[in-house]
Amino acid sequence: MTAIFFDNSYARLPARFYASLPPTPVASPNLLALNTKLAEELGLDPVYLTSPEGVAVLAGNAIPQYAEPIAQVYAGHQFGGWSPQLGDGRAILLGELVDRDGRRRDIQLKGSGPTPFSRSADGRAPLGPVLREFIVSEAMAALGVPTTRSLAAVATGELVYREAALPGGVLTRVAASHIRVGTFQFFVSQQDLEGLKLLTDHAVARHYPEAANAADPVLALLDSVIVRQAALVAQWMSLGFIHGVMNTDNMTISGETIDYGPCAYMDAYHPMTVYSSIDRQGRYAYRNQPPIARWNLARLAQALLPLVQGSKGEGVVAAQAVLDRFSEVYENAWLARMRVKLGLSEARSGDKAMIEELLDAMAANEVDFTLLFRHLAEAAY
Repeated sequence: MTAIFFDNSYARLPARFYASLPPTPVASPNLLALNTKLAEELGLDPVYLTSPEGVAVLAGNAIPQYAEPIAQVYAGHQFGGWSPQLGDGRAILLGELVDRDGRRRDIQLKGSGPTPFSRSADGRAPLGPVLREFIVSEAMAALGVPTTRSLAAVATGELVYREAALPGGVLTRVAASHIRVGTFQFFVSQQDLEGLKLLTDHAVARHYPEAANAADPVLALLDSVIVRQAALVAQWMSLGFIHGVMNTDNMTISGETIDYGPCAYMDAYHPMTVYSSIDRQGRYAYRNQPPIARWNLARLAQALLPLVQGSKGEGVVAAQAVLDRFSEVYENAWLARMRVKLGLSEARSGDKAMIEELLDAMAANEVDFTLLFRHLAEAAY
């Protein structure tokens, strides 16, 4: 077997951060798609990955020599309701690679069988959603949006049972990490301040090493996450993208888009468009994505408060001041992207009002979000 040189920093954290277990093998793995370019970026051999031995790894039927498979634990607010323990219920993190550009990347199998966090579910994934995530995440990457990536999609040769029997699949997902807002929420809700501190130090070292030299590294971490998330959601909005399930366990601190469930790029524009059948109140509608991002980041700030320097009152004031930056950072990022879409070469004070007037007219006339901007570009030539 060709060696895959994992270097598993998360697995070196204490055992209460995860459950150690291998993926559950599947009956008849068949490689349907391999992202050759991404494999090469990761320093992996595409020829090996298409071989029977490589496909066995991508399906979870074989464990590479240096892998340390784990399911991560986290908590989260789901549609506003608190869930004190969630975790990887159908995913196994094989390990971490340092790619050819020196970036540390998680390699995770999604749909790889039950874990201690499956809550009586089968831990499997239907093939349709696996292919959907492969396509949409790679489309987002091509559009320049920070996102988890898809390395491979494998058909399992087994059926999974939802409303009907469906063919099963396994997605190999690549991420800067799978650390979520909900990961911090888990440790603070357990009153495990030692674990919270270890997680925070790990997150700073992995994603924001410059924060370690700040006067208060915890506030610097919070500020960095806010900046990245504000920029990310601004990109979603400029593309008419609706995530669909912006739970706190679906928000990474790396600023990557993660968990492509009931997501879509909007066709006919309406700000209250929803793409989740269970989101009956429109919590995660297109228009609500910026305020929901801020709400989620407030939960991160709340989780980090025990580690902020100074008294509790001082910490609250300091964290609130950092959180209050979100709106300005988001609006500036959104305006910059919308100006580019409209071909505005310089910023002017009336730009926001003009853009909002255009969006109102688009909603009133049910104009296709993507096609309108394409036609504007064509009309300019």
